[in-house]
Amino acid sequence: MLSDGDTISFGKHSLTVRETPGHTDGCVTYVTGDQSMAFTGDALLIRGCGRTDFQQGCSQKLYKSVHQRIFTLPGHCLLYPGHDYKGQTVSTVDEETKFNPRLTKPLDEFVKIMNNLNLPKPAKIDIAVPANLVCGLHDV
Repeated sequence: MLSDGDTISFGKHSLTVRETPGHTDGCVTYVTGDQSMAFTGDALLIRGCGRTDFQQGCSQKLYKSVHQRIFTLPGHCLLYPGHDYKGQTVSTVDEETKFNPRLTKPLDEFVKIMNNLNLPKPAKIDIAVPANLVCGLHDV
């Protein structure tokens, strides 16, 4: 429901929308007005990234999105992913550009890594994907 460059204002704060497709076509990152924080959803995780093998995923798009739309933020910018499987809650642009084991690789190597993750199909993905594509809104 939002597009690249849209601003969400609340109180004296605002978030700017940056489209970051690749995990899904609808992925966005929300960046605070002063670029001190970004909420990356599943595009960029702490020392990882969203998978690209379902739900309109594309490894090349994800790599370009992260490098052009997130890694161009100031190095001290705090990054908050949509979730983390190890209990980590925050990283920084500097940390991820140095230590992310996937996204520090060249594009061709990143694509090879993503194509060979061999992750199991998530439970209920056949229900979740269609719901996600309509933002959870269904005809009444």
